[in-house]
Amino acid sequence: MNRYVEDGKLAGAQTVVARGGQIAYSKSVGQADRENNIPWKENTMARFYSMTKPISSIALMMLYERGLFHLDDPVEEFISAFKDMQVLRPQARSIDDTEPATSKITIHNLLTHMSGMTYGFNEGVLGDHYTASKMDFGPTRGSLESQIEKLAAMPLLFNPGERWNYGVSTDVVGRLVEVISGQDLRTYFYENIFQPLGMVDTDFGVPAEKIDRYATAYGVNEAGETIVMDPRTKSAFQRENVVCYSGGGGLISTASDYLKFAEMIRKLGEYDSGHLLGSRTMDFMTQNHLDGDLANYGQPVFSEVSFVGVGFGLGGWVMLEPALSQMMGSPGDFGWGGMASTVFWVDPVEDMTVLFLTQFIPSSHYPLRKELRSLVYQALID
Repeated sequence: MNRYVEDGKLAGAQTVVARGGQIAYSKSVGQADRENNIPWKENTMARFYSMTKPISSIALMMLYERGLFHLDDPVEEFISAFKDMQVLRPQARSIDDTEPATSKITIHNLLTHMSGMTYGFNEGVLGDHYTASKMDFGPTRGSLESQIEKLAAMPLLFNPGERWNYGVSTDVVGRLVEVISGQDLRTYFYENIFQPLGMVDTDFGVPAEKIDRYATAYGVNEAGETIVMDPRTKSAFQRENVVCYSGGGGLISTASDYLKFAEMIRKLGEYDSGHLLGSRTMDFMTQNHLDGDLANYGQPVFSEVSFVGVGFGLGGWVMLEPALSQMMGSPGDFGWGGMASTVFWVDPVEDMTVLFLTQFIPSSHYPLRKELRSLVYQALID
């Protein structure tokens, strides 16, 4: 990964590989803030964006273990705004060209991205409507409750359960955690996940006293030049600005913090002093919950890798057949990435956890994840 930094494509990056719970490789290179010559350090804080999703999914499944809902429960039983949903008609050219949904959104649909929801960066009438309506659960958009009410008034892309489509489903998962637990998502995460795991630098936003450790986010303009997308000192994710606790993409964290979460997954819900989830529940979450692989549902525009041979569990990908995926890995490896080109995965066969951080948007611009897999697996010699 050093080459991307040396060539100026990435300002900085951090890679951590652990096997059997022991750090086998850890290195930080480049800068967290190129303009102010601030190096990327081991404790640099970064936008994890969609790597929030596995945390939200596990948070909800902790409530599932308490018997507070079933996976096939309709979401409308907990959030009434999702009653009587409308679906875009096939070939719809306007957001008003809808018909009543023939099925209800279930909690399982949300966890597997089969709810019919989408993202603004996805193509089509509904994606365009999300963009125009600023339906992105950004940190300053308004409370999670208010954003969910706004979302529920919009049509679905397809009838729930019919297809897989990456979207804002996990933000609804976050709201379900709030409704079922009676706590706001930030408090629930802190008391039930961050505090037990010792994740001291993970939160919805960066507090003022830690801003010197926060990385700038970069991107690329139409001329192919690297530009600042979200400056460190003027970020929308500064803690005092955050009003929406986005379960789909709102967390700021560090490599060491997120590694604790990923290691808990590797150990099937166990951590140093207890369990967040039972081992059977974690095993259930990391199985493929789709009919076949993700490629059966089309290639998402956000991904730089093919989804042939890759399935989806509850909150992350599941490697089914590495040979078909044409990526190094093991059957059953589980993980997910974020919009700023971050990624993690847990490999149960190799007893390994891999974490890569940088801050470059979008994640599909460089083949970082595919190359990281090649580098990691070729280095294994036992």
